[in-house]
Amino acid sequence: MNKTLIIVLVAILLIVGIPALMIVGSYNNLVSLDEEVNGAWAQVENQLKRRTDLIPNLVETVKGFAQQEEDILVGVTEARSRVVAADSPEESANANAQLTSALQGLNVVVERYPELKSNENFIRLQDELAGTENRIAVARKDYNDAAQTLNSKIRRFPTNIAAGIFGIDRREYFEVSEEDQEVPDVNFE
Repeated sequence: MNKTLIIVLVAILLIVGIPALMIVGSYNNLVSLDEEVNGAWAQVENQLKRRTDLIPNLVETVKGFAQQEEDILVGVTEARSRVVAADSPEESANANAQLTSALQGLNVVVERYPELKSNENFIRLQDELAGTENRIAVARKDYNDAAQTLNSKIRRFPTNIAAGIFGIDRREYFEVSEEDQEVPDVNFE
């Protein structure tokens, strides 16, 4: 074999091989990050499901004490259904905000019935719900962190080329609604 031919073949291998290795490495990294985002989103859904599973028990407990508050109880149930049906982080965030608002209305009902506030089942359910709210907050943060890592990687060169070739897109953040960003009024009168 001619020495020049060997040099040309090595040069071609280097020119083709190095970018191919970079693209494969970028792809594998993106797949790992994409799966991390999927796993984090599954945890958000898991905690939202836990929350929605607790709500029927809470509604039934309140129903026993507050028969005339049917419209609020129906509102909570409908908001729960929207959370269950949500398909994206944006839809989940909106449905979650509506459920939070409905639960605030339920808390107003609870304030009208002192015997309900002292009911053991109600107290236990409220504690479970509060714990679940904390778990949702942590799961949302973990999801947003994973989405941020993936999104940052996708925007960087040369990974953006691999992301474009393999169709790996940026992920939406689970954002708080404008309504939830407002500071609530606290009135002790």
